[in-house]
Amino acid sequence: MYQVITIEREYASGGNEIGKRLADALGYKLYDRNLLTKAAQQLQIASIYIENLEETPTGSFIFNLSKTPIGGNDKNLSLTEKLFEAEKEIIEKAAEEGGCVIVGRAAGYILREREDCLRVFIHADKAKRMRRAMIKEGLKEPEAESTLKKIDKRRSGFFNSVTKWEWGSPKYFGLSLDSGQLGMDLCVKLLTEAVKA
Repeated sequence: MYQVITIEREYASGGNEIGKRLADALGYKLYDRNLLTKAAQQLQIASIYIENLEETPTGSFIFNLSKTPIGGNDKNLSLTEKLFEAEKEIIEKAAEEGGCVIVGRAAGYILREREDCLRVFIHADKAKRMRRAMIKEGLKEPEAESTLKKIDKRRSGFFNSVTKWEWGSPKYFGLSLDSGQLGMDLCVKLLTEAVKA
């Protein structure tokens, strides 16, 4: 049985909702945007100042720091890098405790050595994601399209910069689910069964 499920997701694919519903179904803890708040508290920085740094590329050398204690003694780290290192520590601690679903933050890569971690990628076609963004976020069509491009670019840039993996590539994920085709209910059901297998 998988103790940790990590979810990377395209914008408006429903990955966050699937993560929340999966955590509820399994009785697992959910780590999503709350990771940002925890990291901000750890760095003693108000969340409002780091909101725009969330899931932004950190620089290609970040994982050379993986053996450095959190925050290290390296005062040359940017705020983005310090934020990522704080999130990384929280993710590793959550995985040690087990029973968790972690959405985003390249958690699957961070926990790549763990055999009890199921790495998942949630995607959907552009039209379905735009429709979802318009309904869920109240965006007009042109705004939905530009937001979709902007956030996907930011997420993929972040993921690729810290992992050297290709965002969304099936070879890095145990499961890749098309939420637009399968629907939320079936995605949650499939993941629940996969976790228990």
